[in-house]
Amino acid sequence: MKKGLYSGIFGSFIVFGFLMYIMLCPSEFVILSTNDMHASLDNMSRLATAVKKCRDTVFTIVVDAGDRWTGNAYVDLAEGRLPMIRLMNAVGYDVATLGNHDFDTGQQVLDEAVEKSDFAVVCANMKSEGKWLDDVEESAYIVTPEGVKVDFVGVVTSYANGHPDGNDVNFEGLKFEDPQIVAEREGDESDGDVKVLLSHMGHDRDLALAARYNGYDVILGGHTHRLLDTVVNGTVVGQTQRKLKYVGVTKVKMRGKKVVSIEYENIPLKNYAKDAEVEAQIKEIEANPALKLVVGSMAQSVNHVGLCNLQTKIIKEATKADIGIYHRGGVRIIEGLPKGDVTVKTLFDNEPFFSQVHTALMTPAQLRKLIVEKYNDTVNAKESHVVDLYATTPYKIIVDENDMAYDVEFPLLREGRKYKVAVADYVARNYAHFECEDEVRTPLLVFDLDRAYFEKNSPVRISSTPKQTVVMRKKR
Repeated sequence: MKKGLYSGIFGSFIVFGFLMYIMLCPSEFVILSTNDMHASLDNMSRLATAVKKCRDTVFTIVVDAGDRWTGNAYVDLAEGRLPMIRLMNAVGYDVATLGNHDFDTGQQVLDEAVEKSDFAVVCANMKSEGKWLDDVEESAYIVTPEGVKVDFVGVVTSYANGHPDGNDVNFEGLKFEDPQIVAEREGDESDGDVKVLLSHMGHDRDLALAARYNGYDVILGGHTHRLLDTVVNGTVVGQTQRKLKYVGVTKVKMRGKKVVSIEYENIPLKNYAKDAEVEAQIKEIEANPALKLVVGSMAQSVNHVGLCNLQTKIIKEATKADIGIYHRGGVRIIEGLPKGDVTVKTLFDNEPFFSQVHTALMTPAQLRKLIVEKYNDTVNAKESHVVDLYATTPYKIIVDENDMAYDVEFPLLREGRKYKVAVADYVARNYAHFECEDEVRTPLLVFDLDRAYFEKNSPVRISSTPKQTVVMRKKR
Protein backbone atom coordinates (compact mmCIF):
# COMPACT_ATOMS: atom_id res chain seq x y z
CA MET A 1 0.00 0.00 0.00
CA LYS A 2 2.77 2.44 0.91
CA LYS A 3 4.64 1.68 -2.31
CA GLY A 4 1.53 2.46 -4.34
CA LEU A 5 0.95 5.65 -2.35
CA TYR A 6 4.53 6.84 -2.90
CA SER A 7 4.33 5.91 -6.56
CA GLY A 8 1.12 7.95 -6.94
CA ILE A 9 2.63 10.95 -5.18
CA PHE A 10 5.80 10.69 -7.32
CA GLY A 11 3.71 10.47 -10.46
CA SER A 12 1.72 13.52 -9.42
CA PHE A 13 4.95 15.47 -8.91
CA ILE A 14 6.09 14.51 -12.42
CA VAL A 15 2.82 15.67 -13.97
CA PHE A 16 2.85 18.86 -11.88
CA GLY A 17 6.47 19.54 -12.86
CA PHE A 18 5.68 18.99 -16.53
CA LEU A 19 2.72 21.38 -16.34
CA MET A 20 4.85 23.97 -14.55
CA TYR A 21 7.51 23.61 -17.26
CA ILE A 22 4.92 24.17 -19.98
CA MET A 23 3.54 27.19 -18.12
CA LEU A 24 6.93 28.76 -17.46
CA CYS A 25 9.07 27.67 -20.42
CA PRO A 26 10.23 30.45 -22.74
CA SER A 27 8.83 30.62 -26.25
CA GLU A 28 8.86 33.03 -29.16
CA PHE A 29 6.73 33.83 -32.18
CA VAL A 30 6.83 36.45 -34.91
CA ILE A 31 4.12 38.57 -36.55
CA LEU A 32 4.91 39.79 -40.07
CA SER A 33 2.74 42.74 -41.07
CA THR A 34 1.91 44.84 -44.11
CA ASN A 35 -0.43 47.74 -44.78
CA ASP A 36 -1.55 49.88 -47.70
CA MET A 37 -0.19 47.52 -50.34
CA HIS A 38 -2.45 49.20 -52.93
CA ALA A 39 -2.09 46.27 -55.32
CA SER A 40 1.66 46.73 -55.61
CA LEU A 41 3.08 43.54 -57.10
CA ASP A 42 6.76 44.48 -57.27
CA ASN A 43 7.76 43.05 -53.91
CA MET A 44 5.07 40.41 -53.36
CA SER A 45 7.41 37.59 -54.38
CA ARG A 46 10.09 39.01 -52.04
CA LEU A 47 7.52 39.04 -49.24
CA ALA A 48 6.81 35.36 -49.98
CA THR A 49 10.51 34.61 -49.52
CA ALA A 50 10.61 36.55 -46.25
CA VAL A 51 7.60 34.63 -44.94
CA LYS A 52 9.10 31.25 -45.86
CA LYS A 53 12.44 32.08 -44.25
CA CYS A 54 10.73 33.23 -41.07
CA ARG A 55 8.45 30.20 -40.89
CA ASP A 56 11.46 27.93 -41.31
CA THR A 57 12.87 29.21 -38.01
CA VAL A 58 9.98 30.32 -35.77
CA PHE A 59 6.20 30.20 -35.51
CA THR A 60 5.03 33.03 -37.74
CA ILE A 61 1.71 34.84 -38.22
CA VAL A 62 1.21 37.04 -41.31
CA VAL A 63 -1.26 39.94 -41.13
CA ASP A 64 -2.37 42.98 -43.13
CA ALA A 65 -3.86 46.29 -41.96
CA GLY A 66 -5.95 47.14 -45.02
CA ASP A 67 -6.01 48.81 -48.44
CA ARG A 68 -5.03 45.77 -50.46
CA TRP A 69 -5.95 47.26 -53.84
CA THR A 70 -6.58 50.52 -55.73
CA GLY A 71 -3.27 51.53 -57.23
CA ASN A 72 -2.29 49.02 -59.93
CA ALA A 73 -4.17 48.50 -63.17
CA TYR A 74 -3.13 44.83 -63.42
CA VAL A 75 -5.13 44.16 -60.26
CA ASP A 76 -7.76 46.90 -60.30
CA LEU A 77 -9.00 46.11 -63.82
CA ALA A 78 -9.09 42.35 -63.23
CA GLU A 79 -12.38 40.62 -62.41
CA GLY A 80 -13.18 41.01 -58.74
CA ARG A 81 -9.65 42.32 -58.14
CA LEU A 82 -8.92 38.73 -57.25
CA PRO A 83 -5.25 38.65 -58.32
CA MET A 84 -4.35 40.35 -55.04
CA ILE A 85 -6.33 37.83 -53.00
CA ARG A 86 -4.73 34.91 -54.84
CA LEU A 87 -1.28 36.31 -54.14
CA MET A 88 -2.06 36.87 -50.47
CA ASN A 89 -3.28 33.28 -50.26
CA ALA A 90 -0.05 32.10 -51.91
CA VAL A 91 2.10 34.10 -49.50
CA GLY A 92 0.19 32.62 -46.56
CA TYR A 93 -1.61 35.47 -44.81
CA ASP A 94 -3.48 34.54 -41.62
CA VAL A 95 -5.51 37.64 -40.67
CA ALA A 96 -6.36 40.99 -42.28
CA THR A 97 -8.55 43.95 -41.53
CA LEU A 98 -10.35 46.22 -44.02
CA GLY A 99 -9.10 49.54 -45.35
CA ASN A 100 -11.22 52.28 -46.86
CA HIS A 101 -10.04 51.47 -50.40
CA ASP A 102 -11.10 47.86 -50.05
CA PHE A 103 -14.65 49.18 -50.49
CA ASP A 104 -13.85 51.02 -53.74
CA THR A 105 -15.46 48.43 -56.01
CA GLY A 106 -18.60 48.05 -53.91
CA GLN A 107 -19.73 45.61 -51.28
CA GLN A 108 -20.53 42.67 -53.55
CA VAL A 109 -17.02 42.55 -55.03
CA LEU A 110 -15.49 42.90 -51.57
CA ASP A 111 -17.79 40.19 -50.20
CA GLU A 112 -16.72 37.77 -52.93
CA ALA A 113 -13.08 38.59 -52.22
CA VAL A 114 -13.59 37.85 -48.52
CA GLU A 115 -15.14 34.48 -49.40
CA LYS A 116 -12.11 33.58 -51.53
CA SER A 117 -9.60 34.63 -48.88
CA ASP A 118 -7.79 31.79 -47.11
CA PHE A 119 -7.23 34.16 -44.20
CA ALA A 120 -9.61 35.64 -41.63
CA VAL A 121 -10.96 39.14 -42.34
CA VAL A 122 -11.76 41.18 -39.22
CA CYS A 123 -13.36 44.59 -38.71
CA ALA A 124 -15.01 45.14 -35.35
CA ASN A 125 -16.44 48.62 -35.95
CA MET A 126 -18.36 47.69 -39.12
CA LYS A 127 -21.86 46.20 -39.00
CA SER A 128 -23.71 45.09 -42.10
CA GLU A 129 -27.45 45.66 -42.38
CA GLY A 130 -27.58 44.33 -45.92
CA LYS A 131 -26.78 41.05 -47.65
CA TRP A 132 -23.03 41.49 -47.98
CA LEU A 133 -19.98 41.10 -45.73
CA ASP A 134 -21.54 38.80 -43.14
CA ASP A 135 -18.34 36.76 -43.06
CA VAL A 136 -16.32 39.65 -41.62
CA GLU A 137 -15.75 39.06 -37.89
CA GLU A 138 -14.88 41.40 -35.05
CA SER A 139 -11.69 39.50 -34.26
CA ALA A 140 -9.82 36.26 -34.83
CA TYR A 141 -7.32 34.39 -32.71
CA ILE A 142 -4.43 32.09 -33.44
CA VAL A 143 -2.90 29.69 -30.92
CA THR A 144 0.85 29.09 -31.04
CA PRO A 145 2.31 25.57 -30.59
CA GLU A 146 3.04 26.51 -26.96
CA GLY A 147 -0.64 27.31 -26.37
CA VAL A 148 -0.33 31.11 -26.43
CA LYS A 149 -3.59 32.66 -27.66
CA VAL A 150 -2.95 35.67 -29.92
CA ASP A 151 -6.10 37.73 -30.47
CA PHE A 152 -6.37 40.04 -33.50
CA VAL A 153 -8.99 42.81 -33.46
CA GLY A 154 -9.61 44.84 -36.62
CA VAL A 155 -10.92 48.41 -37.09
CA VAL A 156 -11.23 50.79 -40.03
CA THR A 157 -11.41 54.56 -39.86
CA SER A 158 -14.76 56.37 -39.85
CA TYR A 159 -15.47 60.07 -40.09
CA ALA A 160 -18.24 62.55 -39.46
CA ASN A 161 -20.10 61.28 -42.53
CA GLY A 162 -20.46 57.91 -40.80
CA HIS A 163 -18.08 55.88 -42.93
CA PRO A 164 -14.45 55.62 -44.13
CA ASP A 165 -12.97 57.68 -46.97
CA GLY A 166 -14.81 56.98 -50.22
CA ASN A 167 -18.04 57.53 -52.08
CA ASP A 168 -21.22 57.24 -50.03
CA VAL A 169 -22.78 54.65 -52.34
CA ASN A 170 -20.08 52.09 -51.46
CA PHE A 171 -21.12 52.13 -47.80
CA GLU A 172 -24.91 51.98 -48.06
CA GLY A 173 -26.31 49.43 -45.60
CA LEU A 174 -23.18 49.49 -43.47
CA LYS A 175 -22.78 51.09 -40.05
CA PHE A 176 -19.39 52.19 -38.75
CA GLU A 177 -18.81 52.99 -35.09
CA ASP A 178 -15.95 55.12 -33.85
CA PRO A 179 -12.90 52.85 -34.31
CA GLN A 180 -11.14 54.02 -31.15
CA ILE A 181 -14.17 53.37 -28.94
CA VAL A 182 -14.69 49.94 -30.49
CA ALA A 183 -11.01 49.10 -30.18
CA GLU A 184 -11.14 49.79 -26.44
CA ARG A 185 -14.31 47.74 -26.01
CA GLU A 186 -12.91 44.78 -27.91
CA GLY A 187 -9.62 45.03 -26.06
CA ASP A 188 -11.43 44.85 -22.72
CA GLU A 189 -13.49 41.85 -23.85
CA SER A 190 -10.59 39.91 -25.33
CA ASP A 191 -9.21 36.93 -23.43
CA GLY A 192 -6.08 36.68 -25.56
CA ASP A 193 -2.70 36.17 -23.94
CA VAL A 194 -1.35 38.64 -26.52
CA LYS A 195 -3.69 41.30 -27.91
CA VAL A 196 -3.02 42.85 -31.31
CA LEU A 197 -5.01 45.63 -32.96
CA LEU A 198 -5.00 45.66 -36.77
CA SER A 199 -5.90 49.27 -37.36
CA HIS A 200 -6.70 51.17 -40.53
CA MET A 201 -7.50 54.44 -38.79
CA GLY A 202 -4.17 56.25 -39.21
CA HIS A 203 -1.04 56.65 -37.13
CA ASP A 204 -2.42 59.73 -35.35
CA ARG A 205 -5.40 57.84 -34.00
CA ASP A 206 -3.27 54.79 -33.22
CA LEU A 207 -0.89 56.89 -31.14
CA ALA A 208 -3.76 58.70 -29.42
CA LEU A 209 -5.40 55.38 -28.55
CA ALA A 210 -2.19 53.91 -27.19
CA ALA A 211 -1.54 57.02 -25.09
CA ARG A 212 -4.79 56.64 -23.15
CA TYR A 213 -5.43 52.90 -23.34
CA ASN A 214 -2.90 50.13 -22.81
CA GLY A 215 -5.16 47.15 -23.43
CA TYR A 216 -3.21 46.08 -26.53
CA ASP A 217 0.29 44.72 -26.62
CA VAL A 218 0.75 45.72 -30.27
CA ILE A 219 -1.00 48.07 -32.70
CA LEU A 220 -0.20 47.39 -36.36
CA GLY A 221 -1.65 50.26 -38.36
CA GLY A 222 -2.21 51.71 -41.79
CA HIS A 223 -4.04 54.43 -43.76
CA THR A 224 -1.57 57.28 -43.34
CA HIS A 225 1.36 55.62 -45.15
CA ARG A 226 3.90 56.31 -42.41
CA LEU A 227 7.03 54.36 -41.58
CA LEU A 228 6.41 53.99 -37.86
CA ASP A 229 8.23 52.11 -35.13
CA THR A 230 7.58 53.33 -31.60
CA VAL A 231 6.32 52.43 -28.13
CA VAL A 232 3.57 54.46 -26.45
CA ASN A 233 2.38 53.75 -22.91
CA GLY A 234 3.87 50.25 -23.14
CA THR A 235 2.18 49.47 -26.47
CA VAL A 236 4.28 48.75 -29.55
CA VAL A 237 2.96 50.74 -32.55
CA GLY A 238 4.13 50.03 -36.09
CA GLN A 239 3.27 50.89 -39.70
CA THR A 240 5.09 49.88 -42.90
CA GLN A 241 4.55 52.94 -45.13
CA ARG A 242 2.90 51.82 -48.43
CA LYS A 243 3.24 49.66 -51.56
CA LEU A 244 5.21 46.83 -49.95
CA LYS A 245 8.49 48.63 -49.53
CA TYR A 246 8.79 47.18 -46.02
CA VAL A 247 7.49 44.34 -43.91
CA GLY A 248 6.90 44.87 -40.20
CA VAL A 249 8.55 42.27 -37.96
CA THR A 250 7.16 41.92 -34.43
CA LYS A 251 9.12 39.49 -32.23
CA VAL A 252 7.20 38.38 -29.15
CA LYS A 253 8.94 36.49 -26.36
CA MET A 254 6.81 34.68 -23.81
CA ARG A 255 7.27 32.83 -20.57
CA GLY A 256 4.30 30.56 -20.42
CA LYS A 257 1.30 32.83 -21.04
CA LYS A 258 3.09 36.00 -19.95
CA VAL A 259 4.73 38.46 -22.32
CA VAL A 260 8.45 38.90 -21.59
CA SER A 261 9.32 41.32 -24.39
CA ILE A 262 8.07 42.66 -27.73
CA GLU A 263 10.35 44.12 -30.38
CA TYR A 264 9.24 45.72 -33.65
CA GLU A 265 11.26 46.58 -36.75
CA ASN A 266 10.53 47.59 -40.35
CA ILE A 267 12.62 45.53 -42.76
CA PRO A 268 13.15 46.58 -46.41
CA LEU A 269 11.82 43.90 -48.74
CA LYS A 270 14.35 44.78 -51.44
CA ASN A 271 16.90 42.73 -49.48
CA TYR A 272 15.08 39.45 -50.20
CA ALA A 273 15.25 37.32 -53.33
CA LYS A 274 12.09 36.69 -55.31
CA ASP A 275 10.12 33.51 -54.70
CA ALA A 276 9.90 31.69 -58.04
CA GLU A 277 6.34 30.39 -57.68
CA VAL A 278 4.84 33.72 -56.63
CA GLU A 279 6.88 35.58 -59.25
CA ALA A 280 5.44 33.29 -61.93
CA GLN A 281 1.92 34.21 -60.77
CA ILE A 282 2.81 37.90 -60.97
CA LYS A 283 4.14 37.53 -64.52
CA GLU A 284 0.88 35.88 -65.49
CA ILE A 285 -1.12 38.72 -63.95
CA GLU A 286 0.98 41.31 -65.80
CA ALA A 287 0.61 39.62 -69.20
CA ASN A 288 -1.97 42.15 -70.39
CA PRO A 289 -0.85 43.89 -73.62
CA ALA A 290 -3.71 46.42 -73.48
CA LEU A 291 -2.22 48.01 -70.35
CA LYS A 292 1.25 48.28 -71.90
CA LEU A 293 -0.06 50.43 -74.76
CA VAL A 294 1.85 53.72 -75.03
CA VAL A 295 -0.56 56.68 -75.17
CA GLY A 296 1.95 59.51 -75.04
CA SER A 297 5.07 60.77 -73.32
CA MET A 298 6.48 63.26 -70.84
CA ALA A 299 8.90 65.84 -72.22
CA GLN A 300 10.64 66.05 -68.84
CA SER A 301 10.53 64.45 -65.42
CA VAL A 302 7.90 65.79 -63.02
CA ASN A 303 7.29 65.36 -59.31
CA HIS A 304 3.98 64.94 -57.49
CA VAL A 305 3.27 68.67 -57.59
CA GLY A 306 3.79 68.63 -61.34
CA LEU A 307 1.27 65.82 -61.75
CA CYS A 308 -1.22 67.75 -59.60
CA ASN A 309 -0.66 70.84 -61.77
CA LEU A 310 -1.24 68.73 -64.89
CA GLN A 311 -4.44 67.21 -63.52
CA THR A 312 -5.94 70.62 -62.75
CA LYS A 313 -5.02 71.83 -66.25
CA ILE A 314 -6.58 68.80 -67.94
CA ILE A 315 -9.99 69.02 -66.23
CA LYS A 316 -10.10 72.81 -66.62
CA GLU A 317 -9.52 72.65 -70.37
CA ALA A 318 -11.84 69.68 -70.91
CA THR A 319 -14.78 71.46 -69.27
CA LYS A 320 -13.91 74.99 -70.48
CA ALA A 321 -13.88 76.05 -66.83
CA ASP A 322 -12.22 79.13 -65.38
CA ILE A 323 -10.46 77.14 -62.66
CA GLY A 324 -9.44 73.50 -62.31
CA ILE A 325 -9.10 72.12 -58.78
CA TYR A 326 -7.84 68.67 -57.78
CA HIS A 327 -7.18 67.10 -54.39
CA ARG A 328 -3.69 65.98 -53.48
CA GLY A 329 -4.69 62.43 -52.52
CA GLY A 330 -6.37 61.85 -55.88
CA VAL A 331 -3.02 61.96 -57.70
CA ARG A 332 -1.67 58.56 -56.72
CA ILE A 333 1.81 58.45 -58.25
CA ILE A 334 3.45 60.40 -55.46
CA GLU A 335 6.98 59.83 -56.77
CA GLY A 336 6.11 61.63 -60.01
CA LEU A 337 6.89 60.52 -63.58
CA PRO A 338 10.18 60.30 -65.45
CA LYS A 339 10.79 61.64 -68.92
CA GLY A 340 9.60 59.22 -71.59
CA ASP A 341 6.71 56.99 -72.53
CA VAL A 342 3.39 57.00 -70.67
CA THR A 343 1.24 53.87 -70.89
CA VAL A 344 -2.40 53.07 -70.18
CA LYS A 345 -1.23 51.41 -66.96
CA THR A 346 0.60 54.56 -65.88
CA LEU A 347 -2.53 56.68 -66.28
CA PHE A 348 -4.67 54.18 -64.40
CA ASP A 349 -2.14 53.85 -61.60
CA ASN A 350 -2.33 57.61 -61.20
CA GLU A 351 -6.16 57.74 -61.30
CA PRO A 352 -7.59 54.34 -60.30
CA PHE A 353 -10.91 55.61 -58.94
CA PHE A 354 -12.97 56.07 -62.12
CA SER A 355 -13.56 59.62 -60.92
CA GLN A 356 -16.06 61.84 -62.69
CA VAL A 357 -15.70 65.59 -63.15
CA HIS A 358 -18.16 68.04 -61.59
CA THR A 359 -18.51 71.68 -62.60
CA ALA A 360 -19.99 74.44 -60.45
CA LEU A 361 -20.06 78.19 -59.95
CA MET A 362 -18.05 79.42 -56.96
CA THR A 363 -17.00 82.81 -55.63
CA PRO A 364 -13.59 83.51 -54.09
CA ALA A 365 -15.34 83.61 -50.71
CA GLN A 366 -16.65 80.08 -51.22
CA LEU A 367 -13.27 78.88 -52.44
CA ARG A 368 -11.63 80.53 -49.45
CA LYS A 369 -13.94 78.76 -47.00
CA LEU A 370 -13.35 75.41 -48.70
CA ILE A 371 -9.56 75.78 -48.57
CA VAL A 372 -9.40 77.14 -45.01
CA GLU A 373 -11.69 74.50 -43.56
CA LYS A 374 -9.78 71.73 -45.32
CA TYR A 375 -6.43 73.03 -44.09
CA ASN A 376 -7.78 73.06 -40.52
CA ASP A 377 -9.52 69.68 -40.87
CA THR A 378 -9.68 68.06 -37.42
CA VAL A 379 -11.16 64.80 -38.67
CA ASN A 380 -8.94 63.62 -41.52
CA ALA A 381 -5.44 64.42 -40.32
CA LYS A 382 -3.58 63.23 -43.39
CA GLU A 383 -5.38 65.85 -45.51
CA SER A 384 -4.94 68.75 -43.08
CA HIS A 385 -2.17 71.32 -42.54
CA VAL A 386 -0.87 70.76 -46.07
CA VAL A 387 -1.83 72.13 -49.46
CA ASP A 388 -4.58 69.63 -50.21
CA LEU A 389 -6.38 71.42 -53.05
CA TYR A 390 -4.22 72.21 -56.06
CA ALA A 391 -5.59 74.72 -58.57
CA THR A 392 -4.84 76.29 -61.94
CA THR A 393 -5.14 79.70 -60.26
CA PRO A 394 -2.45 80.58 -57.70
CA TYR A 395 -3.27 81.29 -54.07
CA LYS A 396 -1.66 81.69 -50.66
CA ILE A 397 -2.99 80.06 -47.50
CA ILE A 398 -2.44 82.44 -44.58
CA VAL A 399 -1.85 80.69 -41.26
CA ASP A 400 -1.24 81.94 -37.73
CA GLU A 401 1.63 80.99 -35.43
CA ASN A 402 -0.28 77.81 -34.47
CA ASP A 403 -0.48 76.72 -38.12
CA MET A 404 -4.22 77.39 -38.30
CA ALA A 405 -5.44 78.85 -41.59
CA TYR A 406 -7.57 81.98 -41.39
CA ASP A 407 -7.41 83.47 -44.88
CA VAL A 408 -6.61 82.74 -48.52
CA GLU A 409 -5.30 85.30 -50.97
CA PHE A 410 -6.19 84.94 -54.67
CA PRO A 411 -4.06 87.42 -56.66
CA LEU A 412 -5.85 86.75 -59.98
CA LEU A 413 -9.48 86.51 -58.81
CA ARG A 414 -12.02 89.26 -58.21
CA GLU A 415 -14.04 89.14 -55.01
CA GLY A 416 -17.76 88.63 -55.59
CA ARG A 417 -17.37 87.25 -59.10
CA LYS A 418 -18.65 83.73 -59.86
CA TYR A 419 -16.14 81.42 -61.53
CA LYS A 420 -16.80 78.13 -63.28
CA VAL A 421 -14.82 75.52 -61.35
CA ALA A 422 -14.03 71.92 -62.36
CA VAL A 423 -13.37 69.36 -59.60
CA ALA A 424 -13.30 65.59 -59.21
CA ASP A 425 -16.38 64.00 -57.67
CA TYR A 426 -14.47 63.05 -54.51
CA VAL A 427 -14.20 66.73 -53.57
CA ALA A 428 -17.77 67.50 -54.59
CA ARG A 429 -19.19 64.58 -52.62
CA ASN A 430 -16.97 64.39 -49.57
CA TYR A 431 -15.60 67.83 -48.69
CA ALA A 432 -17.97 69.20 -46.10
CA HIS A 433 -17.51 72.86 -47.07
CA PHE A 434 -17.91 72.52 -50.83
CA GLU A 435 -20.52 75.23 -51.34
CA CYS A 436 -21.49 76.34 -54.83
CA GLU A 437 -24.23 77.06 -57.36
CA ASP A 438 -25.30 75.24 -60.53
CA GLU A 439 -23.36 72.07 -59.76
CA VAL A 440 -23.31 69.61 -62.68
CA ARG A 441 -22.04 66.05 -62.49
CA THR A 442 -20.68 65.55 -65.98
CA PRO A 443 -20.26 62.12 -67.65
CA LEU A 444 -16.54 62.84 -68.12
CA LEU A 445 -14.14 60.39 -66.47
CA VAL A 446 -10.79 61.77 -65.34
CA PHE A 447 -8.96 58.74 -66.74
CA ASP A 448 -10.48 59.26 -70.20
CA LEU A 449 -9.59 62.95 -70.12
CA ASP A 450 -6.01 62.15 -69.13
CA ARG A 451 -5.63 59.63 -71.96
CA ALA A 452 -7.08 62.00 -74.55
CA TYR A 453 -4.76 64.78 -73.36
CA PHE A 454 -1.63 62.66 -73.69
CA GLU A 455 -2.67 61.33 -77.08
CA LYS A 456 -3.14 64.89 -78.37
CA ASN A 457 -0.40 66.87 -76.58
CA SER A 458 2.62 64.60 -76.21
CA PRO A 459 5.33 65.14 -75.39
CA VAL A 460 3.61 66.78 -72.41
CA ARG A 461 5.30 69.67 -70.62
CA ILE A 462 4.17 70.90 -67.21
CA SER A 463 5.86 72.83 -64.42
CA SER A 464 6.54 71.21 -61.06
CA THR A 465 6.63 74.61 -59.38
CA PRO A 466 3.83 74.93 -56.79
CA LYS A 467 1.13 77.49 -57.51
CA GLN A 468 -0.14 77.17 -53.96
CA THR A 469 1.87 78.23 -50.91
CA VAL A 470 1.44 78.50 -47.15
CA VAL A 471 2.47 81.75 -45.44
CA MET A 472 2.62 82.33 -41.70
CA ARG A 473 1.32 85.74 -40.69
CA LYS A 474 0.10 86.84 -37.26
CA LYS A 475 -3.48 87.96 -37.07
CA ARG A 476 -3.89 91.69 -36.62
